[in-house]
Amino acid sequence: MVCLKILQFTNQRQIVVGFSFVSFVVYSLFTVPRLIINADDLGLTSGVNRAIDRASREGVVTSATLMATSRAFEEAVALCKNSPKLGIGCHTVLVDGEPISSGISSLTDGTGKFKSDIKAFALAAIQKKISPDEIQREAEAQIRKIQATGITLTHVDTHKHTHMFPHVLRPLIKAARACGIRAIRNPFEPFRAWPHFVMSKPGLWTRAFEVTLLLKFANASRRIINEEGISTTDGTVGVITTGRLNQGLLIRTIQALPEGTWELVCHPGYVDADLHAAGTRLIGSRQIELEALTSDQTRQALAQRGVELISYAELGS
Repeated sequence: MVCLKILQFTNQRQIVVGFSFVSFVVYSLFTVPRLIINADDLGLTSGVNRAIDRASREGVVTSATLMATSRAFEEAVALCKNSPKLGIGCHTVLVDGEPISSGISSLTDGTGKFKSDIKAFALAAIQKKISPDEIQREAEAQIRKIQATGITLTHVDTHKHTHMFPHVLRPLIKAARACGIRAIRNPFEPFRAWPHFVMSKPGLWTRAFEVTLLLKFANASRRIINEEGISTTDGTVGVITTGRLNQGLLIRTIQALPEGTWELVCHPGYVDADLHAAGTRLIGSRQIELEALTSDQTRQALAQRGVELISYAELGS
């Protein structure tokens, strides 16, 4: 009788252990990190276009966001049409450059151009001094310009992450939905996604402090996204390391990637005269990023971490 009880207990324990192991395997299969690697600034210059094309064909880039107002727009459109596996979004520009719409005085500087001071834009957005109707109208115009070329857009984001401010986010989502787009970048990089080495790099401290301050808008942004019924990721990585991303930082970012669905923002490009004339602060860093995004070391790091690469087209799957 005692032996029977022991046998029953042993069998039950084996069943529990077996069930736990199966549960762990199933959990592991369905909780591997998913990652969208998005190259910003498509269309900025021919060199940026060619670099993004290479990073998608030879490297790990799965997505890119196209600037409707950029100087190399037509070339970028041709590139997109020859890269059917590359997800394309609209990199909505609300600072720097020239708008498509007229009569948007709250966004422009009086000369017909967007305001170039991102800090002034941020203050105006926080104080709600920018017209939501003007944001929606300009964003919709940029989205529709891209769609008119025959490109199917997977999502929207913004140049310099201006939609992290709730006052900008809601009209941007309304513009996206009016154009049939159902996904948007979550521009916030939460603490749990930070590589452990960030605070040991003095060169990243200022950027990390800025990103930390901006996290105060994350909850409001998530609420708006939920209310508007649009898809997004758990957050974006690579914001802190923008302009400093190299092979080592990229690998460590991948290794630190939490479970969930994330976006890695990057800015590959070839350095040439056009890039120097484009008014971007990101110059030499673009070619360093390109080499990291096309390296075997990066592929190995992704494989070792078990990362599933996707684009925004697969975000809801």
